[in-house]
Amino acid sequence: KQLFQRRVREAVVSTQSTGMAFKLATMFVFTAYQRITKKVFPNPEDAARMEGAKVDRDCEAVERTRRAHLNDMENIIPFLFLALLYITTGPSYEVALWHFRVFAVARFTHTACYFMALPRMAFIVAMLCNVSMGVQCVLHYM
Repeated sequence: KQLFQRRVREAVVSTQSTGMAFKLATMFVFTAYQRITKKVFPNPEDAARMEGAKVDRDCEAVERTRRAHLNDMENIIPFLFLALLYITTGPSYEVALWHFRVFAVARFTHTACYFMALPRMAFIVAMLCNVSMGVQCVLHYM
């Protein structure tokens, strides 16, 4: 039974972590899409490849997408490490699953709100998941 529970936990961590890593890895596609459709690039050599393109490091649409990607890096990378460490504490399956699911929903919601220029309270929810897992790790290993 313990082996089965361990494998289920590992599967949950793997699935959720892979989903978050995939989200992080694909955010560059949105930035590239904005650069190509707006025909603005940060470097002259990139702009020279497309007719009518210009160098502009302050395009709001591109910068908004780029900042969303940076924000994902600031939150998802710590999540990946914390989730791996957290699962070694032997948490309840349901509690771990809720941490991972709430974090994932919060990050996708945050990104959608970021693109639509809406208030982004989902950021706090995702951070609370990270803080909760971090505190539980510290308490467990003290």
